[in-house]
Amino acid sequence: MQSKVSKNSLIIRKKVAQKSKQDIQNIALQVIADEKKAIENLEKRINNSFSDAVETIFSASGRVVVTGIGKSANIATKIVSTLNSTGTPALFMHAADAIHGDLGMIQPSDVVICLSNSGNTPEIKVLIPLIKHFGNTLIAIVGNTNSFLAQQADIVLDTTVEHEACPNNLAPTASTTAQLVMGDALAVALIECRNFTARDFARFHPGGALGKQLYLRVCDLYPQNERPLVAPSTPIRDTILEMSSRRLGCAVVVENQLIKGIITDGDLRRMIKSNQSFDHLCAADIMSTNPKCIIDTEYAVNALHLMRTHSITQLIVVDNAHHYLGVLHLHDILREGII
Repeated sequence: MQSKVSKNSLIIRKKVAQKSKQDIQNIALQVIADEKKAIENLEKRINNSFSDAVETIFSASGRVVVTGIGKSANIATKIVSTLNSTGTPALFMHAADAIHGDLGMIQPSDVVICLSNSGNTPEIKVLIPLIKHFGNTLIAIVGNTNSFLAQQADIVLDTTVEHEACPNNLAPTASTTAQLVMGDALAVALIECRNFTARDFARFHPGGALGKQLYLRVCDLYPQNERPLVAPSTPIRDTILEMSSRRLGCAVVVENQLIKGIITDGDLRRMIKSNQSFDHLCAADIMSTNPKCIIDTEYAVNALHLMRTHSITQLIVVDNAHHYLGVLHLHDILREGII
């Protein structure tokens, strides 16, 4: 005999089966349209209150404490993460936990942001008077400007939506999207106010591909490689031995500290195709002139871009005086996980 759970699952599958692929796609398109409209409506709500919120956070000597409950709490954690990674110290305080001891994390110089769509949930009604008692500036990101939260807040950021994307107008969808976008707007405005640069961003993102793109330089990679070097007059036999022993698939041709060219596996293949005998040839006879070079202090991601642009796998590394330092290989960049 089928269990009740199994019967319910069968009923759900039958309901889904009644929808065509196009029906399902139309549902998704309607959700996107509803949430797009919720975001567009935020444009007319960016006013002096928004400017006041940014200025208050920017001038505060403390941190930003972001709180909420339910789905708003999930959005709050993302806002905290974005603020922290862009130079604004922030922490998350769950509204339910706050009234059971976590209020101790709020310091006198902190700014508090409270997220709530209704602005009237029981936990919020208990929490807000306590925050007001502490004397902290309270910023509300709220979907009901007549709510308890909106009436008590020092600054109100209106994220009202006409309706949720949920067909029952119940599940937080459009409202949480509006909260998220408002939080991003705050964070980006603060980035501009702080003149927060890519280098600053790298300090907070040292790990992973993103961080390495922002701080890893050519000089961090090439010194581990061999330094293949021949003179223009070096015989082909010795040139091949140099390339083979250095295991980089190339040899750099240098004379009087000046780079004359480069010999790659491709140059050797062209030499073999064009010549019956190679004993009379030297490095200068088969080298490619004007090889691609990169300054050792350049970012590794720029070296990768140069390789991709010219469909090559090696770059000659030079100093500011264009003296030969070594060779950077594509494998060096791949090994670091930049791409």
